[in-house]
Amino acid sequence: MKKKTKVNRKSGADRTHVLQLRLYVAGQTPKSLTALANLKRICHEHLDGKYELEVIDLIKNPQLAQGDQILAIPTLVRNLPVPMRKIIGDLSNVDRVLVGLDVQGADRESRRNFRPIEKAMGAKL
Repeated sequence: MKKKTKVNRKSGADRTHVLQLRLYVAGQTPKSLTALANLKRICHEHLDGKYELEVIDLIKNPQLAQGDQILAIPTLVRNLPVPMRKIIGDLSNVDRVLVGLDVQGADRESRRNFRPIEKAMGAKL
């Protein structure tokens, strides 16, 4: 079953500028949890509430991987705006995630102060 974890929009008028994101994970693995935590933080700090996030657990529903052609997990898929974009990994490199999402106008200073969850927890990369 799909699990919508967050729908966060400022107003219906801004719907055309909303990023539709799907994060494919494999249960509660450390890498999946890190990717989700990093993504939530990136969305909060850089997307100004203009995103919809759906988390899909492929342990519970492996057949859902076929729709977006998921070959590795965790994978973040941006469905809208087109073209579709995919980012594979734990999303700890905020610059790469923002470039991958094609987010314009991201504040360079706040990206410099971003501490990925893995580094904050002392995990080795």
